Amino acid sequence: MKYSLLMCFMAFLPHCAGKSVGRGVSYPKAFEDMKKEIAGYRDIAKAIIDLAVHGKAQNRSYERLAVFADTIGPRLSGSKNLEAAIKYMVSALQEDGLENVHLEPVKVPHWERGEEFALMLKPRNHSIAILGLGSSVATPPEGITAEVIVVSSFDELRRRAQEAKGKIVVYNEPFLSYGESVRYRAQGAVEAAKAGAVASLIRSVAAFSIHSPHTGWQSYQPAVPQIPTACISVEDAEMMSRMARRGSKIVVHLRMGAKTYPDSPSFNTVAEIVGSKYPEQV
Repeated sequence: MKYSLLMCFMAFLPHCAGKSVGRGVSYPKAFEDMKKEIAGYRDIAKAIIDLAVHGKAQNRSYERLAVFADTIGPRLSGSKNLEAAIKYMVSALQEDGLENVHLEPVKVPHWERGEEFALMLKPRNHSIAILGLGSSVATPPEGITAEVIVVSSFDELRRRAQEAKGKIVVYNEPFLSYGESVRYRAQGAVEAAKAGAVASLIRSVAAFSIHSPHTGWQSYQPAVPQIPTACISVEDAEMMSRMARRGSKIVVHLRMGAKTYPDSPSFNTVAEIVGSKYPEQV
C-alpha cells in the first residue's frame, strides 16, 4: 500500500526526463512512458520507505515535529511565536545541509483571539468551550446575550431566516468529510449575518471529539455585516440540537475580545534540495 501511494504521488511530479506534455503528444503513450520511468525507481522508493519505517529514520519525523511543537507552541500569523518558528526552522534546515536556505520578506495578516467566554443561561447554566475563528470580530465589551437557533445546514438556515433575526446561530452540521463540512466554518458567519443573526457558533469540523473545540480561519464578505463567530465542541452542538428539538428555549451569553491589526512583516522560509541531473531546474 505504501508503494502504491508513493507511486501515485510521484505521478503528479514533472516528468523526470525534463520533457513536457504539449500539443501533438499522444497522451496514452506519454502516460505509458511515465509509468515505465516511475517503475524504474522501485528500488530507490523501497530503500527510502525502509529507512523511514524500519531504519535509522524511524519515528524521526514525529520526534522532530514534537520538539518543534513543544518548543514553539501555537504560531499564529503575525505573532511572536511565528517569528520564533521561522528562526527555528532556518536553523534546522541549515543544520540538515539543505541548499540556498534563505528568507523572503512578506506581509502577513495579524489577528489576535483575545479573551473568550461563552455561557448557556437557559435552559440551564452551562459553560461552553469555544475558540474564536480566525479574523472574527469582537463582541461589544459587555458581550452578547441572545436566544439560540440551531440549524444543521445552510439550506435550513435559509428556510428559517425569519427566526434567525437577532439570534445566535448554532450550526450542528453533520461531519461528512473535512472538505465538505469545513464550508460551515469558512462561510458560517456570513450566512448567519445575511439572515440577521448577531453571532454564530459552529460545530467543530471533526470526525470525533473529546469536548475539544477545533478552530481555523473564516472569511467575511463585502457588504455583509461582520458578526462574531467561534467554534464549539461537537458535544455542545449536539446537546443544543437535542434541546432545540424538545422545544426548549436556549439563551447564550457570548464575549469575545478579538482584534485585527495591520498586516505584519514576516518571511517566507525557503530551502532547496538541488538535483544532481538537472540542477538548474526548480
